[in-house]
Amino acid sequence: MGRRGQSITLSISDSDKAQLEQIAAEQGMLWGDRPNISRLVEAIARRELLIGRNHDWSNDRILALQQAMRSLTDTGQIDQAQIIDNLLLDRSELTLPLRNEIETLLATPTVPWRAEIDQYIRRQEPFQLTYRDATDRPWTFTIRYARITLREKRQYLECWCEETDGNQDLPELQHNWNLRLDRISDAAITSVRGQWHPMLDEIEVELHLLKGLAFAYEAKTEDIINNWLADRNPPIRRVVRKISNTFWFFREGLRYAEDCVIVTPESVRERFKQKVRSLYEHYEL
Repeated sequence: MGRRGQSITLSISDSDKAQLEQIAAEQGMLWGDRPNISRLVEAIARRELLIGRNHDWSNDRILALQQAMRSLTDTGQIDQAQIIDNLLLDRSELTLPLRNEIETLLATPTVPWRAEIDQYIRRQEPFQLTYRDATDRPWTFTIRYARITLREKRQYLECWCEETDGNQDLPELQHNWNLRLDRISDAAITSVRGQWHPMLDEIEVELHLLKGLAFAYEAKTEDIINNWLADRNPPIRRVVRKISNTFWFFREGLRYAEDCVIVTPESVRERFKQKVRSLYEHYEL
């Protein structure tokens, strides 16, 4: 690339060139209507553009922004959450799971009635909706707390409902429901009277993490305690976490079942043992 008698040559990949052109375009450095990399380099040399490191954010800062993003999403403030989403995507410190989560959220189209649900959540106003399960059976739920969550690339309405019939979770969690957003009927969302519930019902679960999982584990926002049991050899990591749904808790736990032991409460431990027994029987062991 040349400029008025002085020239330098950049040996870069096509993808890096495209990135430089994008930065030049964002900064309004054009030759006609095309991005001008020469002007970009010149601006950097003259310190008209300052270059900052893209790998100097602490884990605490990333975690705080992640929590803010999820809180805004949970309370229906999607536009504000997407601002943080895009801010985080520009960072190289992001873990791959978090990057995938954010990219999926941004790529998920917003259903027409989503804004209506977001408004109820934002105003903390109870509402009622009609829902169809996987068998196309209709259900009516009176919702007094709700938040939007992403699970396995699908968006769910996690909610506290008056209705408990049909909920197969533990008795203390049967007011909690997880409803797929794409199964909510847009013509049947109405306001109802009453108070907004402060949160989902929760129980505390203690886990012991073994072997490599004990060292690789990354703390979650739901964790209350995360420490090492000093008197164990080999080392064991003790995690106490709040959960609101055993189905999703077990879905995560089964992936690491060999190195993850549910210690308490006994009701959760026993239910997980039943799943392990069923798996055992399926393989005729």
